[in-house]
This record gives sequence, structure tokens and C-alpha cells, in this order.
Amino acid sequence: MPPKRRKSQRSSAGSEGRGKGHPEDIFPLVLTSATQEIFGCIADEDVTGESPYKLLQKDDIIQDIKRRAAVSDFSPVKKIVLDYPEDEMLLVFDMDFTYDQAFYLVLTPEAKDRILNPPEPETPEVFENEVSKTPGPKQWISLGSEQEIEEESVKETRKKLCYKFSRVRRKFGAPVCFSDRNAADAKDGFLECVSYQDSRFSIKQMQRDCGVQAVPRLQSSSAQTQWKFQRNIFTQYVPRELSDEEKENILQCESLKNFCNSVTPRVLHALQQEEIMNVFFDDWKALGTGAEGGDWPGKVSQDLMLFQAFTDHKYTKDKKISSVNWHPTINGVIAVALTGKKEEQLIDSTTAVTRPSLILFYSFSDPSNPQLLLECPVDISAFEFCPSDPNIIVGGCVKGQVVLWDISAHVTHLQGAQPSATKVPVNTDTFGIVDHKGIKTPVVQHCAMSSSDGCHKAPITDVQWLPPTFEVTRTGLPVENKNNLSVQVVTCSLDCTLMFWDVRVQRLLNPSASGRKQKMDPKTQPTPNSVPDTFKHLDRTWKPLFRVSLPKIDTSGEYIPLKFNLEHYICNDNNTDEAAENEDGSEVIPDYSQLRASSAKTLRNLEDVNTKLYIGTANGEIVYTDWKLEKDDFGRLHSTKPLHCFSIHQGLVNSVQRSPFFKDIILTTGGCNIAVWKEGVMDGPMLLSSSSEQDCTAACWSLSRPAVFFIGKKDGSIEVWNLLEKTTEPTQVQEHVTNSMITCIKACSASPKQHFLAVSDDQGLVRVLEIPKTLYVPSKSESLSVKKYFELEEDNMKVVLKEEELCEKQKKEAEELKKRTEPDKPTKSLDLNKEVYVTEYSDFPSLNECNLKSIGLWVATADTPDT
Repeated sequence: MPPKRRKSQRSSAGSEGRGKGHPEDIFPLVLTSATQEIFGCIADEDVTGESPYKLLQKDDIIQDIKRRAAVSDFSPVKKIVLDYPEDEMLLVFDMDFTYDQAFYLVLTPEAKDRILNPPEPETPEVFENEVSKTPGPKQWISLGSEQEIEEESVKETRKKLCYKFSRVRRKFGAPVCFSDRNAADAKDGFLECVSYQDSRFSIKQMQRDCGVQAVPRLQSSSAQTQWKFQRNIFTQYVPRELSDEEKENILQCESLKNFCNSVTPRVLHALQQEEIMNVFFDDWKALGTGAEGGDWPGKVSQDLMLFQAFTDHKYTKDKKISSVNWHPTINGVIAVALTGKKEEQLIDSTTAVTRPSLILFYSFSDPSNPQLLLECPVDISAFEFCPSDPNIIVGGCVKGQVVLWDISAHVTHLQGAQPSATKVPVNTDTFGIVDHKGIKTPVVQHCAMSSSDGCHKAPITDVQWLPPTFEVTRTGLPVENKNNLSVQVVTCSLDCTLMFWDVRVQRLLNPSASGRKQKMDPKTQPTPNSVPDTFKHLDRTWKPLFRVSLPKIDTSGEYIPLKFNLEHYICNDNNTDEAAENEDGSEVIPDYSQLRASSAKTLRNLEDVNTKLYIGTANGEIVYTDWKLEKDDFGRLHSTKPLHCFSIHQGLVNSVQRSPFFKDIILTTGGCNIAVWKEGVMDGPMLLSSSSEQDCTAACWSLSRPAVFFIGKKDGSIEVWNLLEKTTEPTQVQEHVTNSMITCIKACSASPKQHFLAVSDDQGLVRVLEIPKTLYVPSKSESLSVKKYFELEEDNMKVVLKEEELCEKQKKEAEELKKRTEPDKPTKSLDLNKEVYVTEYSDFPSLNECNLKSIGLWVATADTPDT
């Protein structure tokens, strides 16, 4: 059995080799360094390009096969070696990899002799009497090229025209008199040579390209309309059809046959040209496409091009944009949150004017007017669409409350299915913002707002939904999510806390008591019919599930969070329920009003969920902490201290973004520098940029290229970073994108060939830039290259840290050795120092008095007699 298996291996290997192009009497081999040392055929030492041959003993090869068995490099040719008739086999070093391997073994004695003793080339015999002659020109044989040249050459086909010019002889040499002419005599101040029809010369039109269409007979009529300007229009409602008899007469007409016979050759010629080459092909556009592919990189636009701009002075006056999000499912729709500036907030506080805050929905179809308005009594500092249902939106207020909206009734309006003339607001009470005289934009009021007692005590700075793959208990323990929906929200605020919220109906321990409390509370009145009752159970009674404080590690006090980012857990359990679908295959929209919170005792704990998150603070620190609560000695729950804290940024941290390709890579911006972190590496950032002149105000990863991210600056410029090209500075800087400070940056992939970047500023303007192809088409194996880059940076960081520890250790040892070798210095006693001071400075008061008297500045004191 083993010999048969080796024979099949050899035959398959031989067939593969023959497929690659090597002869049948040789076999390419891969020889390891150990095999080369055993047989004395080390490449570039024992065998070289000048001396590539090595004779191996047949017995040595057989002993190697017996000793190392299948590990031996000669095992594929064992049967051939055993059947070889001679004692020595030829091994050839193939330096040029002619047969895809560095060595090949000669399998037959004939081939060995042919390789070692190649036949000498035959040299032609030269006779003594033969004299070299210069070859003469041969007779040219025509192959038809002269006909092509003759056809392409330009020849005169008509006779030349002869012109004869004459003049009366007496006018030769006559004086010329110039005079002024009135400019008004001629049209437009210049003489015009008007064209005229010359009967002696005419052009006969041989061919005309025109279209023919059968139309009904025209009939003139009048209507009571007034046309301001003429416009060519046409209308065709019923084609005129011929009867069968008329059709037969036309087909039998001799003129029609002559016409078809005359135009048939030209039509066939045109069809033949179209088949050979597309005459409508745009060569210039094809040249541009080739340039984008890399054939002509100098002509490719690498800048971010302005695609659309959104603003409405009616709503954005004296406002800045605090948050921007693209609609997850409707292309071309973007939502922005507006907040008042500090000056406007001070004016409103003094004048006691209540102005509602808005979230505006813009669309590419109508950039001048917002398509939808989300209303809230206070400003919204951050908001986010629900991952499970994009119609559910959560927002964080500047007063610390959390707000929920439901826009299910306006999905068709955002998709453009309803005409603009039928825009009707959900609630007509719009606080005087919506113009009822013109076209009304729909206004959606919030479904629920958190209670003012248990919410944040300071403005909310960031809000995020937990992924639908898990949920957390009241102690922060991650458990399975049976609903497979995003039902919990995380918020952070300037009150130094993080809060977890649940949008489901909570299990009540005492229903009667809670019912009495709701009846007594005037805030829990039923909402109007115009407001969806999706979260009616939460309005004014919503309280957080639990809160996480951020105590400082070494000192007293707490960290002030601004932005945070948690890892999105991907469930690997195959038993999870799939999303329900309708009969037509569309996904069923969940009804959040019917969801109930499950008991934590019935849910399975998820040990592989990462409960740690990165937090950016107002003082430029990056805090790495765990949200799970722990019990103290008395059984009370409390937040643990953060695991690590790094003071990297010189100003407040405004972006903490996790890479969409690597779940452990985080980008942070703050102050005048940026940093890239790797979760698990707690020695510092993997990449830290140098300080720039302008502060970094926003950041965003590319959605298609792992190595690219965008940085917004305070002066309105955008930096494009590519980690595969440069790591110390941006690869591209586009200035003057906005006229003021950039507040938010969000990327969007509208299609595989069209990517957008939304950029907002503190003047209330949103610009949508189109990302060029060079910035959204990834290079070959870009993800693998970026991964190797971070691994290399991690190894370099470990080496640098070891060297620093070694240097500190050597420095301490040198200081201790210096202290031991230095002799003890004698110390003078305090009494001796006092005596020396008295003897050296006893004469100083008298000398000072003499100097002041000499210049007239001495003033006698009460105890000193006047001299």
C-alpha cells in the first residue's frame, strides 16, 4: 500500500509539473537548509550559477529516505531513485527558478549525460577563396499597401479657380483722401457686410438627416390663456393608423422600392461600422476612468468636492450644530441637532423667552427646506438613531434629561412618496416657529422625557444605544437579550456620571402603589392623540437603570466625561432568534410599547462581553474603566475606580471613535493633537501626533478604508490621514471647507461608487462633501497591512519601555554608587557659623551710614542723635 500511494503522488506531481512546463526526465524539488547541509549542496556556496551541478550517491539518498521517512525531501521520488540504474544521480541548482523550484533532480542517465556533456554547436565551414560581398537591394514585392496609401492620400478633385483683378490705369498713384464718419450712420458703429443670395452659385443638397413621425391632422383652437413667452411643445395622444388597403398600396408602390434599394447599402454600412466600433463611445471619459484606475494619476481629483449644502436661516439663526447623523435606511437624508450659542443662552435667560429646540431633517431632493422637525423644550446636545428601528431616536438635553421620538408616521414623507404641498404638522402648536401661511413642515413632538428627579444634573455630552446582542442588569452585568432589539441607552454628562437607561416597561413590585403615585403626579397626564404613545409609559417617570461614577485614581475628585465609546458585542450563538419577517420578506418593525423587561434571574450571563469602555474627559484625559458595579464590605453597590488614565490631549476631548474594521483600535482627538489607541495595550497610545497650530474639533474613520480617517479643525479645514503613507503628518489638508469651526464629521456610503462626508460648523451650516475615489477604494490587502502596522508598533513600544526601565535602573545604581564613593563632608556647627557672620559683617552698618550721609540721603531715627 505505501509504494502505491507514493506512486500516485509521483504521478500527480509529475502531471502538475508537466502542466507547469518541465520535461518528464527531471523533477523539481524543494530542499530545506538541513537537506542541503547533509548532501553538501548549499545554495550560493556549494552550488552556484556558474557551477550548478552536484552528483549525489544513490545510496545516500536511499539512506536519507529511510532515516527521515516522509520528512525527507526526496520522498516524492523514492520509487524513481530505487529504480535508477546508476550509482550517482545528478542534482541541478536552478538559480533562475525555471521550473518554479530552486533544485531539480535528473531522473534518467540519458538526461544526465545530455546535461553534463551538451552537444557542441555546428559552425559553418569557411572557404579560403570565399569573399564576403555586400548584399544588394532586392526586388520589392507589393502586398497591397500602396493601395491603402493611395486611398488615404488627399488629392484635388476639382479644377482650380482663376481670378483676374483689374483697375483703371488712371487710378494708379492717385492721392487718397480720408475723412471722418459719423458712428451713428452705421448699425452698432461698424460697417456690416450683409450676406445675400447669389443666383449664380448654389449648393445641391444630396443627403439630409431628419426624423419622420406619423401624427394626426392638426386643428387650430383657442383658449383663454396668456403666454408670456413662446415655447415649442408637442402632444401625441392617438397615432394615425392606415387601413389594410392603404398599407398594401404603399408596399406595392414603385417609389418605396426604389427608396429601399437606395438606402439599404448605406444602412448596412452604418450597422457594420457600429458593430466594429462604438461611434458614441466617449474617449475622454474613458481616459478619465483609466486615470482613476492608476494609469494617469496626475489628472485624478483627490480633493473633497462639495456635493450639497443645507441651511435654513429661519431655524439656524444664532444656532450651532451639536450633533449630526445620517439616516440609517433612507439615502440622502441627514439629521442635525441645533443648540444655542452662549450669547443667545444668556439673552434667553435674561428675557425669559422659551424657544423650543429642534432637530432638522434635510434631504438631497430639497436642500433649501427641512423635511421634518423634531421638537424638544430644551436644546439637544447629542442624539442617535436606534439600530433596531431607525424610526426611534434618542437625544440628550443640555439640562440632563433624555428624550425619545417616534417618526414612524413620517417615513413615507422622508422617502419622497408624499408631495410637498401636503406637508401637515403632527401638532399645530409649534411655538410660533412654523409659518402656517406657507408650506408647513411636519413637526414631531417627543414621546417621552425622563424624570427631572433621577436624571443628570448637568448637560448630557454623549448618548449611545447598546447593541441588540445583549443587555445589562441593574448591577451592570451583561446578559442575553431575548428580544434581539436595542432596548437600552447609555449617556454621559458633565456631572461626572454615566447612566444606563431601559426603554421597556419595568416589572413593578407593588402595582397598586405605583398606580396611586401616577394618579397623584400631575406630570403623567395622557399625551394628545397626535403624539405617538410608543413610550407613553416612560413620559416624566423614566429613571436610569443604574449609574456609574468616575472617581479619580490617585487623588480625590471625579473625571468629567465628554465622549465615550464601547465595543459592540457580536453574538456567536447560533441559537439566537432571527428577526421576524412579513409575508413579502420585509422585516417586521418592532413595537416598543409591548416590550416588557425580563427578570435578571431568568437570563443567561454573557461572560465574553467586554464591559470596559474608553472615555474622553474635559481636561484632556483618556480614561479606561469598567461599567460593572461591585459590592463593598457592607454589601452596597459602588463604581470601581478606572483601570487607567492617560493625560495626552491639551484640551477637552471631542471625539472617541472606534474603527469599523478593528474593534480594538480607537481614535481620539482633543486640543491640538490626535491619538490612536489599541485596547489591551495600556502603556500609551500607538500613535500620537505632534501639536498643530489649530485645535482638532472632530474626527471620523473612513467606512471603506481601514487606514484612512478624517480630522476637522478649528479654522474650518479638514485633514486626511493615511496610516499606510504617513504616520507623522496628514497626507492631505483641504483648507477653507467651512468659514468657522467644524463641530461634527460623519461619513456615509450611499453606494459602492459614491461616498459622502457630512461636515457641520458652529454657524448652523451643513456641507456634504463627495469623497474622491482615491480615498474610498481600498488598496490591495489594506486591512492586513494596517493590522501588521499596529502589531509592529506594539512590539516597538515594548522594546522602548524595556530600554527606559533599563536606563532608569542603571541611573539609580550609578547614583547609589556615587553616594557610597564620595567622602563625608565636614559639617560646621551653628555657633561657629554665627561667629563667622558677626566678624565678617560687623562693620556693615557703619559703612552704610557713611555712604548715605555722603550723598545726602541719611535720615536720623528717633534713637539716633542728630549730628
